[in-house]
Amino acid sequence: MKRTIALLVALATFLSVSAQMRFVEAADLTITGKALPTEHPYHRIDTTRYKGFTPVENQQVRFPAGLAIAFSTNSPRLDIHATYRCERSADNTPGISNAGFDLYIRRGNEWVYAASHAPKQRGKPFTLITGMDSTWKECLLYLPIMSELDSLRIGVVEQASIRASETPFRHKIVIFGSSFTHGVSTSRAGMNYPMQIARNTGLGFCNIACSGNCKLQSYFADYLGDVADADAMVFDAFSNPDARMIEERLIPFIERIRAKLPRTPLIFVQTIRREGTNFNLRFREREDAKREAARRMMALATARFNDVYFIDRDDLTGSDHMTSVDGTHPSDLGYWRWAQALQPELLRILEQYGIR
Repeated sequence: MKRTIALLVALATFLSVSAQMRFVEAADLTITGKALPTEHPYHRIDTTRYKGFTPVENQQVRFPAGLAIAFSTNSPRLDIHATYRCERSADNTPGISNAGFDLYIRRGNEWVYAASHAPKQRGKPFTLITGMDSTWKECLLYLPIMSELDSLRIGVVEQASIRASETPFRHKIVIFGSSFTHGVSTSRAGMNYPMQIARNTGLGFCNIACSGNCKLQSYFADYLGDVADADAMVFDAFSNPDARMIEERLIPFIERIRAKLPRTPLIFVQTIRREGTNFNLRFREREDAKREAARRMMALATARFNDVYFIDRDDLTGSDHMTSVDGTHPSDLGYWRWAQALQPELLRILEQYGIR
């Protein structure tokens, strides 16, 4: 009997591994997390329409950080076939986050981690997960944070089905930010704090982060002002600019958005404390100056504009000095703490506008 069971398990494993796969275009499923339509399905901003970006920014907004594919399937195995236009590597961010795919499957009311991999050979199909049962599963597949995709197909076994899901998120909250919001130093694409909050709450976040280049630029304000159906906007806007930039640019930045969106709640969040400031006094002085400039200017902004808020906390990633990867960016633990600390603060404000 034991031998028969072992043979059946071995046969099932063989069939799973050797199954004929059928691929579908991911763009024909449901893409979540996009603020405005784009000509290319996996770009966050349509750079054929919106101009003014630097070459680096132009590349970064074509990375699909924060975008996810929502679908349902009864396939016991899922393969990925992606082709890449370009990718950026960084010592502080694993390849799975930069160029890989991060899968979550709904179990009851919870999104549960299922698998994450990057292809060993770019442009070649690979198996993301196998050995699952054949019941229907609701899936959420996050796309790479630092790679521009040319094409993306999802493979299921020949006998299985795959179909687009309704978006699992409600409302549209646009978040504009730095490398923190982009997800730099996360182990996988779904671990940056906006995506964690989205899965925790069911609120939809559209990630317009631009690593190292979120500096209150006027052309970003013009783009954000065009998202007329945004229910709210959140800003990690004080991480990249220096104190002088904050003093010079914050009020004009808000004015440009308010010219198009007079009532949309705008929620600004203080930048986190960098662990690199523990002993580097020059770094500490520069960071303290930024934080103080943010406080001064946000006091003016909240007095001048309606529906503008400032969340000013020192402990978003904790105070035990255990969450830094490189002195600036948090680890997964830091991003988890960030989501846990920021989520109730955001909900307290959003609920005033019926966003819950």
